[in-house]
Amino acid sequence: MKKIIYSAVIILFFGVISCSEDFTDNPREDVQDLDAFFLDEANVEQAVIGIYDLMQLSYGRDWHSAFLVKLLPGDDANCAGGNKDDQSQLQEIDDFNNVSSSNPSIQSVWDTMYRTIAMSNLVVESLLDSSLSNKDRATAEAKFFRAWCYFELTTMFGDIPLRLSLPKGAEDFAQPKSTKADIYLKIKEDLDAAIAGLPDKSAVAGSFRVSKGAAQALMGKVLVFEGNYSQAVPFFEAVINNPAHDLEANPADVWAVSKEFGQESLFELGYITTSGLNWNAGSVAWGGNNESNLHIQLMGPRGGIFNLGSLPVINGWGFNLPTKKLVDAFEAEGDVDRKGATLLTEAELLASGGSIDLSQATGGSIWDYEGAIRMKYATRPEETSPDGVRELNYGTNFRLFRYAEVLLLAAEAYNRSSDDAGARRELNKIRQRAGLADVSTSLAGDALFDAIVNEKFLELAHEGQRFWDLVRWGRAATELSGTMYSATNNLFPIPISEIDKNTALTPEDQNPGY
Repeated sequence: MKKIIYSAVIILFFGVISCSEDFTDNPREDVQDLDAFFLDEANVEQAVIGIYDLMQLSYGRDWHSAFLVKLLPGDDANCAGGNKDDQSQLQEIDDFNNVSSSNPSIQSVWDTMYRTIAMSNLVVESLLDSSLSNKDRATAEAKFFRAWCYFELTTMFGDIPLRLSLPKGAEDFAQPKSTKADIYLKIKEDLDAAIAGLPDKSAVAGSFRVSKGAAQALMGKVLVFEGNYSQAVPFFEAVINNPAHDLEANPADVWAVSKEFGQESLFELGYITTSGLNWNAGSVAWGGNNESNLHIQLMGPRGGIFNLGSLPVINGWGFNLPTKKLVDAFEAEGDVDRKGATLLTEAELLASGGSIDLSQATGGSIWDYEGAIRMKYATRPEETSPDGVRELNYGTNFRLFRYAEVLLLAAEAYNRSSDDAGARRELNKIRQRAGLADVSTSLAGDALFDAIVNEKFLELAHEGQRFWDLVRWGRAATELSGTMYSATNNLFPIPISEIDKNTALTPEDQNPGY
């Protein structure tokens, strides 16, 4: 994906977010007027690509990404890193240790998602009276991403400001919180429009562009999170019955470069290996947006400690290690193939000719290490480029929404709608791909739901879904027993920067416990 947002869009975009008086009172004169900008179909296309670029920033922003922030509260991953103080804002989230309203990673997720919403609002508003041939698709894509970001934000923060238009000046920035119920209403309205305006998956095969199926699947997911299970079922069935969507043949195939934007992918963020980034000043936009995926380096087995022997991966910086609980769950299920695509135990590392040098670890022990390294989103040498510094040029894509998740959500919706045969059917598709036996035809009710919960733990490990499922299922206290988790942690704090600059909010609007 290329950075091809025109300067006119960039200038407006950052002006809206920062609510700069200089911007609103003294607009730049060296850019194209926005009214004229959106009269050209090619410019509309560039603005839409800009939304994708902002999504790439939100999920891939070095230490402050939505990818890590969503993942770390769960019981499938530990923050890890060099020691207990390495990236303390992430350790804080991982350990439920005095999570702060000034946590820069949480603030970054809030800011970048609202930036994405602002760009989406710009596209929607600018095309209201347009007669351009790409108006409907551009509007549908913008509404899909607005819905996506609001769903993520309200899941993580609860009641939040609902911004649906661009402020004309700094004084218009003030926006009170809307209830989660009202946020959901707008999400569903946007997804209705996205479903109507987006092309079928078959028309965007191999492309990073979202399809009708992605919007249908997201609508189903939103309805499941609301507890409207029977309403969710038709949306999942529309995706499942479309032959353009399917599981990849083997668990490891999901993450292969050759399967990028493939049949299992509903929404995927693309990265490239050809940026040629190095450590020269100005080469890598640390803290900003890059077209390569810096997270892969962050999450590779820590160099100096792990000698990887003949494994097809190389060293990284040691963040995001699997928990023993996850390892035990794979082994209890006899889940060999999917486990191998997800993690590697210490015994397996040693058997492959690798070794561990604890003398290189702080204090002689590896922080947050519980006997395994991660293979999902692994540091594979073929996924980076020798042109530049290898660790900065990974092209590994983030698969943010997969067909496998749709099947598991559908299984949950069927089960909660008293259709256990339907639930078993969709659950068994996942198990068959993993090389596991079908569940018993007598498995039903709450016992079947437990099986769905366990299957989701294994299938979506290290994909950032686990904690938020535990919260909505009311299982967080049980599954996170022994940690510093409390009910306060069910939501992140609203960033103090938002309360400080948004005059419609007061300290009393902060989430409980912060």
